Amino acid sequence: MSGQSITDRIAAAQHSMTGSAISKAVCKATTHEVSGPKKKHLDYLIHCTNEMNVNIPQLADTLFERTANSSWVVVFKALITTHHLMMYGNERFIQYLASRNTLFNLTNFLDKGALQGYDMSTFIRRYSRYMNEKAMSYRLVAVDFTKMKRGTEGVMRTMNTEKLIKTLPIIQNQLDALLDFQANPNELTNGVINSAFMLLFKDSIRLFAAYNEGVINLLEKYFDMKKNQCKDALDIYKKFLYRMTKLSEFLKVAEEVGIDQGDIPDLSQAPSSLLEALEQHLASLEGKKTKELNADTRASTLSSAVSCLASTDMSFARMDEKEKQLALEEEQARLQALKDQRLKEINMQTPPSASPGSQSIGSGHNNNHIAQTPELFGSSLSGNSMPNLNSDLFDLQPAFIPAVQCAPSISSANCAWGGLESQPLQPNAPAMTVDFDAVFGNKAAPGNDGTQPAAVDLHSDSSHPSASRLEVGQL
Repeated sequence: MSGQSITDRIAAAQHSMTGSAISKAVCKATTHEVSGPKKKHLDYLIHCTNEMNVNIPQLADTLFERTANSSWVVVFKALITTHHLMMYGNERFIQYLASRNTLFNLTNFLDKGALQGYDMSTFIRRYSRYMNEKAMSYRLVAVDFTKMKRGTEGVMRTMNTEKLIKTLPIIQNQLDALLDFQANPNELTNGVINSAFMLLFKDSIRLFAAYNEGVINLLEKYFDMKKNQCKDALDIYKKFLYRMTKLSEFLKVAEEVGIDQGDIPDLSQAPSSLLEALEQHLASLEGKKTKELNADTRASTLSSAVSCLASTDMSFARMDEKEKQLALEEEQARLQALKDQRLKEINMQTPPSASPGSQSIGSGHNNNHIAQTPELFGSSLSGNSMPNLNSDLFDLQPAFIPAVQCAPSISSANCAWGGLESQPLQPNAPAMTVDFDAVFGNKAAPGNDGTQPAAVDLHSDSSHPSASRLEVGQL
């Protein structure tokens, strides 16, 4: 099975319609596609855990609902997503998981219908057990062992004896649940289980680093403990040696599946003489007759063992620094990508008039538009012999063309408003004469010779065809 199923697409569309972005991201991260959850969806969910207005219980419940699916792919990816948020999300997320009475009840999960259903169901049951144990550890000590401060001033190195003896068994239980995953190289055959294995690998390194520092602190205080404390401490140390062997096998699998050898720490075991010295000291406290080592030999043996374990601790520290550097480089690359994308968006949104070249181009287009506007009416204006209207009043309105053509003698609209003519009158236009007596009703009497008075010519120059025209504005 590859790609998103129809069910995945329908579920994502439903969450889009309801406006639940978190549910949609969870659905996208836990599709039926046989590959690990996509990084963009995991990053979005991590971002959600850091937002104070996000409902963490709703986010966790959405993931729990996905584990109720019958497909091993969906269930496995829901566990991986939850594990990823526990590792890299805000602490509020793991706090809520630790406060729940039950988490993942997948002890009887079995997918019989898929191709790899039987094999993957086994790893799902083991993986869910580790997730429950990780949340339980946080509930008991209120701290995530994979995130606590380490080093000589770390939490485990500065812990008092009584609390140390109570804390180390909790780390042992969580590490046992992790190592019980027991995946062989030939079983890591798809992207889903590989993603889970990578998260377990990172947890195993950090978890054992805290475990190792706690044991160093325990050994340094061993010869000053009471009898009951020494007995518990010796039992813890024996279990520590056994888990170190199991972790070495786990790391060998990681190396075989392609994890860089530089990312795998070197586990240095303490000399066997230390165990003998611890047992002899406990026997002496119990009153048994044994050959107890002198103070110098005991101190030398203890110093040698602590130095071996400290070298392992230094290996873990180098891995932490390398991981931090990789995370920093990845964050810088992400910020640079966002910066480039933003600059690209700004360049796309910049108007054409922003650059000088574009301004000239834009002004040319605007001039062409303005010049072409009168041409829309050019044919009608020339056909009707209408003059170009220069008055501001006419500039505010569309060109007006009368339905009935006016007489040629009063065709100039500019003259009607007292303006100057912008176009000469047609050469064949007749000269206008005015008879005031006829206009005002005072008809003059005929002359003695019986002729009518001549028409008044207001213009002195009658040579030009338009010279005898009366301009009303000059009256």
